[in-house]
Parts: sequence; structure tokens; C-alpha cells
Amino acid sequence: MNSVELLWPATEMLGSYAAALAAGWSPNTMRPEAADEELAAIGHDPDAFVTSLVDREAAGPPIPQPDGSVVQRLPGYRKWMWDGDFAGSVNLRWRPGTNELPVAAHGHIGYSVVPWKRRLGYATRAVALILVDAAAEGLTEVELTTDEVNIGSQQVIERNGGVLVDHFTKPGTGGPVRSLRYRIPLP
Repeated sequence: MNSVELLWPATEMLGSYAAALAAGWSPNTMRPEAADEELAAIGHDPDAFVTSLVDREAAGPPIPQPDGSVVQRLPGYRKWMWDGDFAGSVNLRWRPGTNELPVAAHGHIGYSVVPWKRRLGYATRAVALILVDAAAEGLTEVELTTDEVNIGSQQVIERNGGVLVDHFTKPGTGGPVRSLRYRIPLP
């Protein structure tokens, strides 16, 4: 496995991030159009965009859902996978004082690796690193979800101690998606 680390988003790394967006990668696997929205935000105010990726107080705008509705933002942040260049993104969100999430929040942790760096172990390493952050936020367990057909993501979660707890259907841009919910206990 190549060496990958998690870094806080920074303006000096934004060119590499924007290039990934322009190449078709999206940090939001449920909303591919998020890539274009983020490119527009970067073009409008790069510093504000980078700042928006860390929102521990949930001060940002509501979150659009695949069905067009919006939900209240949770405290959270995004970190970037970095191997000398942008490799992907991992995010953590939570509700202070509880492990529970609102129904619309499909997991505490989300991640996406750029297509040209997949199968290098980056997602597995990124999840392991963000689990340390989750414990530091006071969580005693986290939930992660993935589509039933995404075997690679299931393996990432299971390699990090994930236990399958539920099969469910979530809304998707092309209709309902059969999904799996995992839990990972934290030390």
C-alpha cells in the first residue's frame, strides 16, 4: 500500500482537489452533482470553501437530499486523503452527547477515493484514522452505510471492525437503493 495520510483541507492543496472534481470525482456518493457545486464554490471564494469543510458547530446551511428536500446540518468535518497529491475525502459527523443520528444521516463516516487511486488501501487506512477522531469526539461506536452492491466498501468497513447490523433501503438519485448498515465499536 502506498502511504496515505489524512490532512485538514487547506487552500494550498485546493488545486489538486479541484482537479479531481473537474475530472469527474465527487465527494458525495449520493449526490454526484456536488462536484459541480463545489467547483462553483471554489471559483467564487476558495478560502471560504476550505473553511466550510470544517463545521464543528453545524453553522453551515442545511444539507440537500437526493429527493430535493433539505435537512439540518450536523457538526462535522472533512479531511483529505493525501499521498503527495489529493487521493480522496473522508468525513465525520455526529450529534453531541449521543451515538444516535437522525434518520436522514446515513452513518457517522463517509468516504470516497478518486477512481485512479482505488484498490490501494487508501479507504481502509482513512477509515482507521478517522475512527481515532470519532473516539476523540466522545463517540463509543459509529455507523457506516454502503450499497449492497459495493463489495469494496463492505470490505473497507469490515477490515476496520464493522459488524453488519441492518439491511435497509435509502433514497437515491435514481430511486431507492438497497443498503447495509454497519457498526464499529470504538475503544
